[in-house]
Amino acid sequence: MTLAAEVTRFIDYLRDVRGYSTHSVASYQRQLTKAIVELEALGVERWQDVDVATVERLVMAWRHEGAGPSTLHQRLAALRTFFDALVARGELSANPAKVVKAPKSPKRLPKNLDIDAILQLLEFPADDPLALRDRAMFELMYSSGLRLAELVSLNVNDIQPDRELRVTGKGNKTRIVPYGKEAAKWLQQWLAERNTWPSSDQPALFLSKQQKRLTPRSVQLRLKKWGVEQGLFDNLHPHKLRHSFATHMLEASSDLRAVQEMLGHANLSTTQIYTHLDFQRLAEVYDAAHPRAKRR
Repeated sequence: MTLAAEVTRFIDYLRDVRGYSTHSVASYQRQLTKAIVELEALGVERWQDVDVATVERLVMAWRHEGAGPSTLHQRLAALRTFFDALVARGELSANPAKVVKAPKSPKRLPKNLDIDAILQLLEFPADDPLALRDRAMFELMYSSGLRLAELVSLNVNDIQPDRELRVTGKGNKTRIVPYGKEAAKWLQQWLAERNTWPSSDQPALFLSKQQKRLTPRSVQLRLKKWGVEQGLFDNLHPHKLRHSFATHMLEASSDLRAVQEMLGHANLSTTQIYTHLDFQRLAEVYDAAHPRAKRR
């Protein structure tokens, strides 16, 4: 069968037998059609003639055309799945795309709010019970660099003496982190308000209007609401508070290990991504201080 005929049979199999969605089927067809164009340019007429070196040449051609790591990953994934089907039918003895790797995607720097934007966001009037809850909630999230899942899973008894907070993070691992005086002030006010609610005997620290534990989606919507009301029209989401916490702590302390501990990162490399955020300031310090960087 021709290259295109084999792909057509595979696409029919995905749609009619495996029940793949229209979107997924279209994606496979798009990626494999692109591979056919390149293979025909290389003089390849049968899929059985494709070996590891041929797949590597495909990747090099795509990179030369300007395809990014994400696109290369998608195309290689489509080829692997397609070749697996040929192997399963006995038409190939091995999958030539299995050992070929796309270049790693560069780590994206997390976006953060600067300190002025954080102050603008958090200083909203807590003039009703829900606003008071939100103020305590977002002050605490920024104060301790909490993940969204960690925030909503907090219980009242996780608040420890001496401004310590017990946090259950990924892998059900528990850590103790500090929180600041401003967060403590709003937490105290929220707890006093919370004690007047009918469901105050529930363990959850932050309750919804329906007297239940807040959901992650509710937190997202409340933060977006306050962002708009406070004049921050950026696409605010809770992780920006965590990212901002990490960035501001590193800028002020440069203590990577301490920030790693507070964020609950298992690997230091995960925390190190934040060290790139303030590179411009670092470059300015370097240019001003290093003897060989100064202009004469």
